[in-house]
Amino acid sequence: MSIATATATAPVIARAAGVNPFDYLRERGYVQNVSDADGLRAAFAEGPVTAYIGFDPSAPSLHVGNLLGVMVLATLQRFGHRPIALGGGGTALVGDPTGRTSARDLITPEAIARNLAGVLPQFGRYLDFAGGRFGDNPAALLLNNADWLMDLRYIPFLRDIGRHFSVNEMLAAETYKTRLESTGLNFVEFNYRLVQAYDFLHLFRERGCRLQMGGSDQWGNIVAGVDLIRRAEAAKTFALVTPLITTSGGEKMGKTGSGERIWLDPDQTSPFNYYQYWVNTDDSQVGNFLRFYTFLPEDRIVDLTAVSGAALREAKRVLAWEATALTHGPEAAENAQRASEALFSHDRAKEIAMNRSATATMTAELDVIHPVRVSAAEVSSGITLADVFVRSELCKSRGDARRLAAQGGLSVDDRRISDVDAPFLPTEGPTLLRAGKKRFKTVVIG
Repeated sequence: MSIATATATAPVIARAAGVNPFDYLRERGYVQNVSDADGLRAAFAEGPVTAYIGFDPSAPSLHVGNLLGVMVLATLQRFGHRPIALGGGGTALVGDPTGRTSARDLITPEAIARNLAGVLPQFGRYLDFAGGRFGDNPAALLLNNADWLMDLRYIPFLRDIGRHFSVNEMLAAETYKTRLESTGLNFVEFNYRLVQAYDFLHLFRERGCRLQMGGSDQWGNIVAGVDLIRRAEAAKTFALVTPLITTSGGEKMGKTGSGERIWLDPDQTSPFNYYQYWVNTDDSQVGNFLRFYTFLPEDRIVDLTAVSGAALREAKRVLAWEATALTHGPEAAENAQRASEALFSHDRAKEIAMNRSATATMTAELDVIHPVRVSAAEVSSGITLADVFVRSELCKSRGDARRLAAQGGLSVDDRRISDVDAPFLPTEGPTLLRAGKKRFKTVVIG
């Protein structure tokens, strides 16, 4: 399977067949709401459209919950339009009150700078910032709104931008209304809609940007930008929001069942665990996720999902490979897939458990799972199994480890353990920890 086929060919074929990117986005399920569907479709047909999505730098890595927006930008670029990935270095200093029952903790400029340094390069897996990678499509832009927001002067901003906003309309917005009726709203947060709208105006003026996109919870903020441009520049722009993606259990996209966030940074979520996240997709979501998080053509997705039950395993395997290859590259996807197939094969797991002088292939399979390190001194001092499971983040606490062991849910080298307060006794080579059926970590001494 070639990542070039997955990431480039399908949308280019769709474009060559005369498919409008708006119709493609809607058919894939990306469109929850749009300000003017016919107008946006016509704009796409007329020539390259510049579109942007803002990303909150509240952490040093993007996570799976951010991916829908990244995929929309990537899709538009492959259709010949110019995407802008906007880091919110300025807006993060204000804090978005959307969906919050209380004020966000203020994040320092230094923390924002560190987070942006980790977040911004991750777009390079999905977007082409140099040009030429996807044919003659326009190069993407990677910007930070701190570059213009930090230079704003307060009084001119109020006179030039604030006068276009109605306080009555803002107070009627669900975000502000809910907060006012509960914990209250501070003045800094109240300004968030203004600065986000100003981003759109700035990008319209400086970059010719005509489309802002985001999650459905951002609809009010995005439409405010459309309205600001209409008032300030008498120009037509567009808003488009994607649906809120949740798991079958109602959890927000991007977390495991244990609440662990799935990061795009391989040092925070290994390619193996990233692959496992996708391969464990609920049956009901496989078709949607193939459309959202891969570039596979529709006919291929229909073929993969025309089955049910155990037969869907192939569709999940393809989903996991494609998603992992996009984020970490084809080699990492291949390694994760081989490790997954090896570890979930009963015979292979038994071989790993019984033969710790493993072959080079077996060692490579285990190396895909980022190891937890335990020092020889800790082993000598009697570090317990419970401590090791907690350090590996397979258990939240020693008590959690005891509870899972009592339920038969913990094993070491495929041997079930019951006493997690016993000392950890490593064997030759990496030691394989398992929690439940699908969560693994390896432990190495050193």
